[in-house]
Amino acid sequence: MSNACFDPATDAATYRQAARENRDDPLLSGSLLLFPNYGQLVMTGDLHGHQRNLERLQTYCDLGRAGARHVILHELIHEETCFTSELDRSHELLLQAARWKCEFPEQVHFLLGNHELAQLTGREISKGGRILTTDFCCGVEQAYGEEGGREVMAAILDFLSSFPLAGRTTNRIFLSHSLPGVRDIDNFDPTVFTRPLVPEDLGDGGSVTALVWGRRQGGALLSRLSRILDADLFICGHQPQETGYHVVDGCLLIIASDHNHGVFVPFDLRKKLKMPDLLHAMRPLASIA
Repeated sequence: MSNACFDPATDAATYRQAARENRDDPLLSGSLLLFPNYGQLVMTGDLHGHQRNLERLQTYCDLGRAGARHVILHELIHEETCFTSELDRSHELLLQAARWKCEFPEQVHFLLGNHELAQLTGREISKGGRILTTDFCCGVEQAYGEEGGREVMAAILDFLSSFPLAGRTTNRIFLSHSLPGVRDIDNFDPTVFTRPLVPEDLGDGGSVTALVWGRRQGGALLSRLSRILDADLFICGHQPQETGYHVVDGCLLIIASDHNHGVFVPFDLRKKLKMPDLLHAMRPLASIA
């Protein structure tokens, strides 16, 4: 039996409309979002189904009154539950985000994360004795029933496949879920942002996989990435941060938005910024009523 609170036809239509809005985003060039040199951008870390923090972001952004404000969301799915038997309900946050995109299509933006990529490609992710990709599908089926779940899941995959890979600002900040690690950088193809994607990009050893799964960047690697990606500063998620954030070598800011110490970074798109400026602008999500 499906939950009466969820209507498969309506919600599938929402995901498909949000997917169309992503693909028609006027800021999108290839797989890269190119932000203007005015207004404000709100960058988040991983959300992993944390609905309260998404609600706080929506309150802060107040997009109906702030037409020059943009927000980036990523790593929305695969909730970390307290018990292995507990249902993954992160599809509820995903639907909330898709509705936000439909309401403010030119201000709400998404980036592909490794968990979304895994859901798209059928690559299993295991954590704490759970297979997260399977649990996500089970959560959708529990909400919509078997037949409705298939309809909604197909629309969800269409939505996830519409996510861009990264964003760039005119003040030289590069925004992505993660960055290639040392083992992958020699084979990383930066044209992945400007050319049509091919299946090899999404598989093991592919450039999209390297981008969203990479860890432990620092030192010479960040200098190399700065040259390759033509950026001075990077803001990413992916690597868990218990205190909300971590700075690597003065140019990479890693943030998390999926717990009570989570943060987000609103910053000016007009001004030349340095890392201390980003840290000064950073806000704890718990501070938003």
